[in-house]
Amino acid sequence: QVQLVESGGGLVQPGGSLRLSCAASGSIVSGNTMGWYRQAPGKQRELVAAISSGGSTNYADSVKGRFTISRDNAKNTVYLQMNSLKPEDTAVYYCNVRFWSSRTQRDYWGQGTQVTVSS
Repeated sequence: QVQLVESGGGLVQPGGSLRLSCAASGSIVSGNTMGWYRQAPGKQRELVAAISSGGSTNYADSVKGRFTISRDNAKNTVYLQMNSLKPEDTAVYYCNVRFWSSRTQRDYWGQGTQVTVSS
């Protein structure tokens, strides 16, 4: 089994910062991608940022220059540093890990953490 535990969400004012963390445990192969998705009420879940075990990153256009994804492979932990937050960043943020097992792509998800950007 794979478990992802998220932390770091909360309420922040526009222009502020938050740092999300996600610790993974269980049967995760070494070659994998970890990422963050978010979903606001009435909207589809969207990719925010992803990072491979080798360090390659990918960001949504809406967060480029403001968010930074990183990971600690030894700790199986992924982070999302969010700066210059905007009200439109308000959403539930979900941690994701993706890898291949038995020729099948596997996706596992955290429980989600609420991020609210408001005055």
